[in-house]
Amino acid sequence: MFIRHIVAGLCVIVPLVTFSSITVSGAQSMVTQFGPALTVLTPEEERAKTAKPGSEFMECASGCPAMIVLPTGKFVMGSSERELDRRPAEGPQHEVTISAPLAVSKFEVTFAEWDACVTASACPRATDAWGRGDMPVINVSWDDARQYAGWLSRTTGKPYRLLTEAEWEYAARAGSAKRYSWGDDPGTNTANCVDCNSKWTLQTAPVGSFKPNAWDLYDFSGNVWEWVEDSWHGNYDDAPDDGSAWISDDPDYRVIRGGSWHNESALIRPALRVERNRHVQFDTLGFRVARTMKP
Repeated sequence: MFIRHIVAGLCVIVPLVTFSSITVSGAQSMVTQFGPALTVLTPEEERAKTAKPGSEFMECASGCPAMIVLPTGKFVMGSSERELDRRPAEGPQHEVTISAPLAVSKFEVTFAEWDACVTASACPRATDAWGRGDMPVINVSWDDARQYAGWLSRTTGKPYRLLTEAEWEYAARAGSAKRYSWGDDPGTNTANCVDCNSKWTLQTAPVGSFKPNAWDLYDFSGNVWEWVEDSWHGNYDDAPDDGSAWISDDPDYRVIRGGSWHNESALIRPALRVERNRHVQFDTLGFRVARTMKP
């Protein structure tokens, strides 16, 4: 099989390789010839990054997000019945173990990163409302988000994907059991939401406009909702406790997390979860990515 690349106005035919066959050196060679330069982690670099939670890396110069290595550990997922603004879908609380090494994008995927995928003819163009560049990409469906993650995987030879719902909440909380990662009070100018009292009013903010959580991750609360891998379930009865994606027989309804610029502070809590059809595209909805790490 072959794929067609457009390089400097020339049509070039190259062999189509499977993900499993792409080595670091092979991915670097391919992209050197047909796209932006790579900085893919070597096995030795990956082991070193994995051993040091908080390490940051980026595996290509254009289109690849900055990634933060998370610590492994356990956390209590969901909210207690005493939490203000709690919804039934947030329970029952249950302990989840994140044992597989994981890196998560430092910011929500931006238009600049998305547009690199578009330029590579691997993603559809997404419509903006308040500019592109470092604004979070919006108007992308669940399938679109997975398409971008697939492009990252093919480009780097590394396993990029959407976060599972459990991984998302683990990263959003960053060790906190409060209503928000920073405490129980929504505060002022802590996130981009309707009543967060920031300078951003009823629109997205450039990623990284607010303080990060304890793991140096930005915008898990507010700005845009974020797609995760999991199918929708109305509560956590029988939910997995190992951080894996929870997939049901109905593939069309997926989970979104984090709230957006269009929501009140009650809806940007880390425990809040909502369902959406996988095909919808809204100006309140984006995503971020994860990457499985090898110790």
